[in-house]
Amino acid sequence: MIKIYIVRRERTIIEAKKMGGAVLYGTTTIFVIAIVASLLFSLLLRFTELTESSITLFVTIISFLSLFVGGFMSGGKGKTKGWVLGGSTGLIYTLVIFLFQYLGYDSLFSMEQLIYHGCYILTAMMGGILGVNMSGGKRDN
Repeated sequence: MIKIYIVRRERTIIEAKKMGGAVLYGTTTIFVIAIVASLLFSLLLRFTELTESSITLFVTIISFLSLFVGGFMSGGKGKTKGWVLGGSTGLIYTLVIFLFQYLGYDSLFSMEQLIYHGCYILTAMMGGILGVNMSGGKRDN
């Protein structure tokens, strides 16, 4: 009886480490895409006639795309429970952005930002689900 408990516990610990690594991988992917996109947009703003208001739509599209790709990567890496992996990835991204804004700028999220970040989390969840299904992982309900 004790041997079965130890095997189950070890399996649970291994699964938690695998899921944590997958979420970290997806979150890192999101921030790498965000950094590259920020650099690209800042160069475009500096060396062209573009204004910030003219690229707002593109920034929003890139944001949603990066969250989807990050969720997809975490789901593909974890190979199970894509909605949990994608949701966790989106939630960690939102938490990091919230802490940066709160601690750095001393302001909370506005209602518009809360809606955006809720949609970001849902987008990352969809990416995680698709990532698991595309990687051939098992489906857990």
